[in-house]
Amino acid sequence: MKNQTITPCLWFDHQAEEAANLYTSIFKNSRIGQISRYGKEGFEIHRKKAGTVMVVSFQLDGQNFTALNGGPQFKFTEAISLQITCDTQEEIDHYWSKLSEGGEEGPCGWLKDKYGVSWQVVPSILPKLLGDPEKSERVTKAFLQMKKFDINSLLNA
Repeated sequence: MKNQTITPCLWFDHQAEEAANLYTSIFKNSRIGQISRYGKEGFEIHRKKAGTVMVVSFQLDGQNFTALNGGPQFKFTEAISLQITCDTQEEIDHYWSKLSEGGEEGPCGWLKDKYGVSWQVVPSILPKLLGDPEKSERVTKAFLQMKKFDINSLLNA
């Protein structure tokens, strides 16, 4: 895996490998890296059976991530989300359908996947549209009524 200074670590109860496999199946240029497993040492602290997955390193579109099976004490919230910038409606539709399956759709391009990880699926044209003083208000009004972004509706606003 390429050297990267900051790597997001996603804390799961016990689904780290399952989640990494799902995510790498959705994004191009993605792969599973090293998988580390719990040993007997530290059982009194981690309470994980020796041999179960501890950490999975993986890449999504070349970006490094770590998934940790740390236990149930921490949950994902919307305070942190992963943003996907899409050039086409087909890309938006692809990521939206794959990531929201088993999860929940939210407003304005936000969704939670089945693990509770928050994602924003956003058209790349949005900053340009919002930066246009003549269109900004209409575009904002349009996207505030959307769950999944519709590029044509934004362009026509």
